[in-house]
Amino acid sequence: MNARLSALSDEGVAVWVDSIARRWLEDGELVRLRDGRAVVGVTSNPTIFEQAMRDGDAYATDLARLAREGLDARTVFERLALDDIRAATEVLADVYAASGRRDGYVSYEVAPDLAHDTDATIAEAIRLFAAIDRPNAMIKIPATPEGLPAIRASIAAGVNVNVTLIFSIERYRAVTEAYLAGLEDRLADGGDVASIASVASFFVSRVDTLLDPQLTEFAEGGGAGASLASSRLGTAAIDNAKLAYAASEDIFAGPRWEALAAHGAQPQRCLWASTSTKNPDYRDVVYCEELIGRGTVNTMPLATIEAFADHGEVRGQTITEGRERAERLWADLAELGIDEAEVAEELEADGVRKFAASFEDLLAVIEEQRAAAAD
Repeated sequence: MNARLSALSDEGVAVWVDSIARRWLEDGELVRLRDGRAVVGVTSNPTIFEQAMRDGDAYATDLARLAREGLDARTVFERLALDDIRAATEVLADVYAASGRRDGYVSYEVAPDLAHDTDATIAEAIRLFAAIDRPNAMIKIPATPEGLPAIRASIAAGVNVNVTLIFSIERYRAVTEAYLAGLEDRLADGGDVASIASVASFFVSRVDTLLDPQLTEFAEGGGAGASLASSRLGTAAIDNAKLAYAASEDIFAGPRWEALAAHGAQPQRCLWASTSTKNPDYRDVVYCEELIGRGTVNTMPLATIEAFADHGEVRGQTITEGRERAERLWADLAELGIDEAEVAEELEADGVRKFAASFEDLLAVIEEQRAAAAD
């Protein structure tokens, strides 16, 4: 086991990998990550599957078989992807059992074109969870306004939910409310809550990717806000995540939570997603090193996992450091005319749009391969 990633796990961070590919399952790569890189979970999205299905011929035989059955591209994708998800859950089944159902999860996303359709999202989340038919599967639902009631209903129905595309603390609180209410609904109907797991996924680096160019413009423009803007470069994503962690400590405490915990309910953990560094001037593992917090998940692309294995530093519970600066984040940015709600809205809309575009590209790739296989 890699010492740096093992130390990260010892600090209470669950290391998940933000990627999946059939070749990983065939050549033992996921086993290597589990046994040598402390990986205890897997997340996927349409972009990841597009890359996996575009490269190589791992899917060729199955794709040709499904094409001969006359299935459309969307159905072909789901058949192929769910086979991969099931196989990955088997690799992590022992992790799931050994962790007391805390880790060992593999996430699969509801189609992005349903992000603003509550009823369809609920139906798909329940259908997909049943189709995968593994207790350590998670269904990804975006934290859009329409997604919030779908999260509650899915939790109440016994679906493990990975809530995606969270950017603001206000929306995070709404997500946790949906989770708590879903657990309460399930209990009221006589259901078991001890088997339910959920994570709330903040897309970290995208905050800096959006704000740093604005801050640079302020800093280079001189004037009263230049110094403040300069001091805030590269801090917004980390401080925003630290605010979420602080909020989680309050939310998963007190009488309401204790009543659920008495029935075996698990806290909904903060998950740090989009943790690869987009700015080459920043340390390539900064979103891992600065967000070390007990009871959190960090889902990293493979390159980031390997970078942390090579030179990542574990300095203890960094998530609690600099909380005073974090608490000033949005007040500081407001002085520069940057509005938290507008930032979150832009990032959410962009995230939904990008996943929908990747999904369409994925279906186009499958359609090309399906047509070729059918000839």
